[in-house]
Amino acid sequence: MSNKAILGDFHVHKPAIPGLKPAKMSKRLRASGSEKSPSPEEQRAKINDVKKMIGALADKFPALCSDASILRYLRARNWSVKKAAKMLKETLKWRLEFKPEKLQWEDIAHEAETGKIYKANYFDKKGRTVIVVRPGFQNTSAVAGQIKHLVYCVENAILTMNPDQEQMTWLVDFQWWTMACISVKAARDTLKILQDHYPERLGVAILYNPPKVFESFWTMMKPFIEPKTYKKVNFVYSNKPQSRKIMEEIFDMDKLESTFGGRNSIVFDYEAYGLRMKQEDKKFSDLNSSESALPMLSITLESQHSDSLIPNEDSSSSTDEDTSNLELDLDEETQDQPCNCKDDDNDDAAEVGPDKETEDQPCSCKNVGNGDAAEVVKELK
Repeated sequence: MSNKAILGDFHVHKPAIPGLKPAKMSKRLRASGSEKSPSPEEQRAKINDVKKMIGALADKFPALCSDASILRYLRARNWSVKKAAKMLKETLKWRLEFKPEKLQWEDIAHEAETGKIYKANYFDKKGRTVIVVRPGFQNTSAVAGQIKHLVYCVENAILTMNPDQEQMTWLVDFQWWTMACISVKAARDTLKILQDHYPERLGVAILYNPPKVFESFWTMMKPFIEPKTYKKVNFVYSNKPQSRKIMEEIFDMDKLESTFGGRNSIVFDYEAYGLRMKQEDKKFSDLNSSESALPMLSITLESQHSDSLIPNEDSSSSTDEDTSNLELDLDEETQDQPCNCKDDDNDDAAEVGPDKETEDQPCSCKNVGNGDAAEVVKELK
């Protein structure tokens, strides 16, 4: 995974990266400077309206269409029901093609050798999963493999989150990083996947000791991320007392690696990490292979606020047929359902994320999946 699509703001009008356009804000949101959340009653109504627009899919994919998951999509689209439903539909299509739930350690083991991205074995003070990213440790050039590695790590982090958490903390270490590490394609694909298919999963991001030259890349990325995400990003420098204070507020310094100013001398151990990941893969595979895997997993992930779904391998023929038949009618399901909400979906509404021009661009990792999924996506367009 090329971990270079870090995060940004929204000022430039001309896109600096092919395939992506700057995120926009509604006039109302620009005027207020912050997002106003609906009341609990209004949120419930919007959740129900999204489910109506999704139709039968809400019952077929209970984890991804749970209340907690739909709330994340609504927040990501500034409470626009139509845009949240459209975003959720695109995620369903992506998951059918990419099949992230089927990724295993063996699929990404080579990518993980240098520890360029891994899940830490501790949580932050709020109990959030910690993902460590070290873009200077890049060891491959194929973007498809890098994206698979990224998605594997994110999916694993979601599946193993504390039950009361739905967000992660990202620690980006710039040791050995140079401008040569940058891949515009990897940055674009990374940004698109994280922003479009894992909304509201970022709790806080720490950019640790970024070099001065990184600022030019940072400036290039700024237009493509909504402002509330930008506010979650912290530039931290080991030689500044204020930065130390930020780290102490977020992490238990006895658990945090010394690389980030903590008191834990542990370093990345590829063999030990691989063993841990394989054990976790087996745990979820065992759950997946049981006869009641799908409902069990749906209940588990609902309690964890997860948007991951894992199909039952033992009943793959009937499940695949049901899913295929259902997905072929996906556009009709989401377009023809009535919506009872008063949705602010005009030119002034916030357009967070890619425009129509980029929505239909295929992921570079189409090798994950099969021909049937590709045909389903083709029929949906």
